[in-house]
Amino acid sequence: MHPHVQIETVSPRLLAAVGREVAVGRVREAWRPALDQVWAFLRTQPGLRTDGHNIFVYHHPARDGDPMNADFGVEVTRAFARSGEVGPVRTPGGEAAVARHVGPYDGLPRAHGAILAWARESGRALARTSWEIYGDWTDDPAKLETQVIYLLR
Repeated sequence: MHPHVQIETVSPRLLAAVGREVAVGRVREAWRPALDQVWAFLRTQPGLRTDGHNIFVYHHPARDGDPMNADFGVEVTRAFARSGEVGPVRTPGGEAAVARHVGPYDGLPRAHGAILAWARESGRALARTSWEIYGDWTDDPAKLETQVIYLLR
C-alpha cells in the first residue's frame, strides 16, 4: 500500500544542520554522527530550539549513482552563527508533493517511491531537493510519523 501523495505549498524552515556527502542508500550510516553534532550544539544554545523536529534535506545529484549532498538538522526558532560544522540551512519553499508515512522508519522508501511514481504518472517534474520531517519520538514504532516532501519544478 502506498501513502497518499498530496500537493501542498510549503514554507521554508530554518534548521541547525550538518552537511554530508552521502551515497544514495547510505543515509542510515551518516545521519546519526551528523545529528549528534547538531544536538550537542543546541544544548549550548538556550531557546534556539523549542519543539522543532529533525529534518533531513537531500540535494539529489544530476546523475544516477553520484553521491548526494544531505543536510541533517533540527528546526530552530531563529537565525544563528555557524559553529564548527553546524550551520544555518533552510528547506526550500514552494509547491511540493508530500507523502505522510506512519510506522517504522524502514518503511520510508515506500513514501519516496509513491512520490516518484506519482510524478511519473502525472507528468510532473521534481526538483532536485527533497526532505523528511520526523515527528515526535515514540517508543512504539507503529506510531512514528514522517513527512516526505519533494519540491516540484
